[in-house]
Amino acid sequence: MSTHHARPVTHPVFSEPVFNEGVVTDDPTGFAVFHANDQEIYKQVEELLKTQVVAFRRSRLPDDGLFPLAQVWGAHGATVTEAIRKAGQIVFHAVGDSGATSKAAFRNELRVADHASEDLRSAPVEERAAFFFHLGDVVYDFGESTYYYDQFYEPFRNYMAPIFAIAGNHDSFVVPDTPKGDEALETFGRNFCAEGPQITKEARTLHRTAMTQPGVYFTLDAPFVRIIGLFSNALEDPGVISSQSGHWANVPDFQLDFLRAQLERVKKEQYKGAVLLAVHHPPFSYSPMADAPAAIGNHAGSPLMLRQIDTICKDVGIYPHALLSAHQHNYERYTRTLQFAGKEFEVPFVVCGSGGHHLNPVVQARRGQPVQRPRFGSDVGYLDPNPAVESRGLILENYDDNQTHYGYLRVTVTAEQLRIAFQLTDEDVAQAQADLVTVDLAAHLLAAN
Repeated sequence: MSTHHARPVTHPVFSEPVFNEGVVTDDPTGFAVFHANDQEIYKQVEELLKTQVVAFRRSRLPDDGLFPLAQVWGAHGATVTEAIRKAGQIVFHAVGDSGATSKAAFRNELRVADHASEDLRSAPVEERAAFFFHLGDVVYDFGESTYYYDQFYEPFRNYMAPIFAIAGNHDSFVVPDTPKGDEALETFGRNFCAEGPQITKEARTLHRTAMTQPGVYFTLDAPFVRIIGLFSNALEDPGVISSQSGHWANVPDFQLDFLRAQLERVKKEQYKGAVLLAVHHPPFSYSPMADAPAAIGNHAGSPLMLRQIDTICKDVGIYPHALLSAHQHNYERYTRTLQFAGKEFEVPFVVCGSGGHHLNPVVQARRGQPVQRPRFGSDVGYLDPNPAVESRGLILENYDDNQTHYGYLRVTVTAEQLRIAFQLTDEDVAQAQADLVTVDLAAHLLAAN
């Protein structure tokens, strides 16, 4: 059992970032702080989950500014990035919805974090992950400060690389009467958007320093890849990245200008690496057609959010090579075919919310009727009814909602290709890699795996 439950660290400011404990420690056998059942709170705030959005501060960087991976690694940054370039590729991990609120779920989260940590430690140098990109919902149920230790710092105590994150709805929702300074998004900012390396009160006795992202939206610039991370706010559904022309009055429109500036920079620089967009709420999330009353989906997609993203991409003439999201607690992969800038593009939309919280079936029965599960390769164009770009089709290529199949993404980028693999952590499966999609970067088309 981990012994990290003593007095807090007394030196809050470090000159260099710290990513892990230095030695591998055993998994805890329970929570340091007992997680109360939040069902009563859910009853109190049920309507707010559908109506409450949150304001956020502008990034510390200009709209076209980049957050370099080398900077995050501190004094080791130049060595790390040079090794990546020498290897000819970068590898990183990603997943969302990892926070666990029950002892049973805690085991699942620990398994995912341990598996990723072991992959990082044991991989050959050229295959070693350079960072972890969390796709949101780091802490459940409402991003409370008191639960960060158990749900984030302790599970990832052995992960010896930087961990970036975009805030999910559970990381940003505000429960009425929360003490000032402990609102969920403030707590997220303290731990992921700090101005310098420091041990936060949420980390307690562990030594991982706070991440120094410039804001809740940012672009991570690393060799071979740029990841544009957007904050999709606090609603259960849908995702919201702007005021939507004043509909959400307290949500600033910062991210629209930011996204445009980032894509314009890609275009101006003729950037040849992979351009990824990460957002917690998925643009597409499976549900049957409206005339299929026997079954329902879980979380809905976010068509207005996607329309705003698409409009900016179309205006600038740059489209990401892939979009990563979470929120839906399973794994889903779509291929969206676009006629864009005079060419045909094939863009993977990957949903990976299998980080440990729990797993949802892709469809649920309604009124006791049998559920017809979708086939791999199903045409789901009805999920993309009014696109702002010229869409030529949307295919549900693959999904995994097996109730034991927790896992994460292992992403590899070279100068020519982007490869996104879904790695299972279930010890009973015959093959850990459950899915793989490869994108030819220059052609913007899917390639043979």
